[in-house]
Amino acid sequence: MESFPALAFAVLVIFSYANSIVIHVRAGDPDPLQDICVADLKSQVIVNGFPCKPAAAVTAGDFMLRGLDKVGDTSNMLGFNVTPASVMELPGLNTLGVSMVRIDFATPLGLVPPHIHPRATEILVVIEGTLSVGFITTNNTLISTKLEKGDVFVFPKGLVHFQLNIGSVNAVAISGLSSQNPGTQLVANTLFGASPPVDSSVLARAFQINDKLVHRLQNKFKSS
Repeated sequence: MESFPALAFAVLVIFSYANSIVIHVRAGDPDPLQDICVADLKSQVIVNGFPCKPAAAVTAGDFMLRGLDKVGDTSNMLGFNVTPASVMELPGLNTLGVSMVRIDFATPLGLVPPHIHPRATEILVVIEGTLSVGFITTNNTLISTKLEKGDVFVFPKGLVHFQLNIGSVNAVAISGLSSQNPGTQLVANTLFGASPPVDSSVLARAFQINDKLVHRLQNKFKSS
């Protein structure tokens, strides 16, 4: 277990609040119509978001989540772990349009692979370590840089982006996201691990590779 610098949390709070101002002007999630709407995660009602719990059932625990001080398990093929604080873990976020995650990176080269958040802009602050980060615009321009402890970087909503540990120690970052449920699509997993699978001729032609390689990749990603 590790202690987080107070300054890092202050930076995160400030930028998360800035995010909430931005989405108030151009909202990704619907704006709230009441003070609170704690998510009823057990409800069978299907809405855009979650129905509200009865006010009498709301507790302080609906607005609190423990555990972001704990180191995530990075013993996987890519060497990263994401600990979320979204509406699914923190029901009090329902209708508020924000969430956050802790990201742990193994050394060497722990990688959050190219992915998108279809419903959120992401703002990341490095707590420990050194990261190479970047995103790709819709005209295929790579915007990339190196981040050190205390540095902040923004990934625009819906654009492919990545984070890679290029330091000599394990890295930790905290990200704020402008949605209570931002969604994540890993590019490779989405294309080669879809169920049912994408027609191999589509992928072969798109990536200019042969069907045999497409099937190998589909077999690799369908279980990941």
